[in-house]
Amino acid sequence: MSPVLLVTGLAAVGGAVVLLALAVVPSGPARVPLSRLDPTVAPPASALAGAGVAAGAAVQRALVRRGRMAAGALALERAGLATSLPDVVLLTGIGALLLGVLGAVAGGPLLAVVLAVAAPLVTKLFVSLRTRRRQAAFADQLDDSLQLMASSLRAGHSLLRAVDSVAVEAASPTSEEFARIVGETRVGRDLGEALDEVAARVDSDDFRWVAQAIAIHREVGGNLAEVLDVVGHTIRERNALRRQVKALSAEGKLSAIVLMLLPFGVGGFIGLTNPDYLARFTESTAGYLMLAVIAALLTVGAIWLKKTVSIRF
Repeated sequence: MSPVLLVTGLAAVGGAVVLLALAVVPSGPARVPLSRLDPTVAPPASALAGAGVAAGAAVQRALVRRGRMAAGALALERAGLATSLPDVVLLTGIGALLLGVLGAVAGGPLLAVVLAVAAPLVTKLFVSLRTRRRQAAFADQLDDSLQLMASSLRAGHSLLRAVDSVAVEAASPTSEEFARIVGETRVGRDLGEALDEVAARVDSDDFRWVAQAIAIHREVGGNLAEVLDVVGHTIRERNALRRQVKALSAEGKLSAIVLMLLPFGVGGFIGLTNPDYLARFTESTAGYLMLAVIAALLTVGAIWLKKTVSIRF
């Protein structure tokens, strides 16, 4: 790495810190003007806030033109993130730019590209993990929610009041989803449509059964409390079976992770202890062909192991 690049990078970082300190740290005693005490007067927007709003609007227009706005907003909604999609894209882009500059200063263009590409991948992985955890939590809480609904119905409450009791008493994310059902029905949306949308958003087959049971009850009548008890018992049995399968397949998943990380671990160890040994792969066409075959075999093995340890029922 060139010393000139290192000094330039350090100077740029130091200048950014100084500018941030000048913008954030007050120069004297803080005094609040009397105009800010008037609730009818809007506070003046700073230049930084104006630039952020303009950048967010530009990102939103770009997403609308590409047709990514609806799908991205739905992904954030499923993950339970209140941040808007343009803000997430803007923050990810800024993070990719900063990581790219840091990589260029620290290790050259290759590291800059790797770090810049890693920013959106990490964001996507974070959203995916949040979505899976939220859906799993909803599935674990569903049987208790059905018991609460059945108890409310037996106490003489209406179906909407029973749903509202779950929205108040249940934990997140069930309370959030049921509160949304209550809010949508109060503004005129059909209860069945609201339930079906929640089932699609949390991707729960069990809640689809609940929505279908409620829809059938609204058409033919009957004792909905008993129906919810039966559905809740079935869901509890499925949850118990799913936990048992998860426990039995945990060893296989751990073995798959170890087998996938082992080639990279061995390659990293050899690269640290004997770099010339691995350098032969990038000195001839045969070496590049061998690297391509290795990548293909690792991809096939990863897919095979994933299909082996992923049990869907």
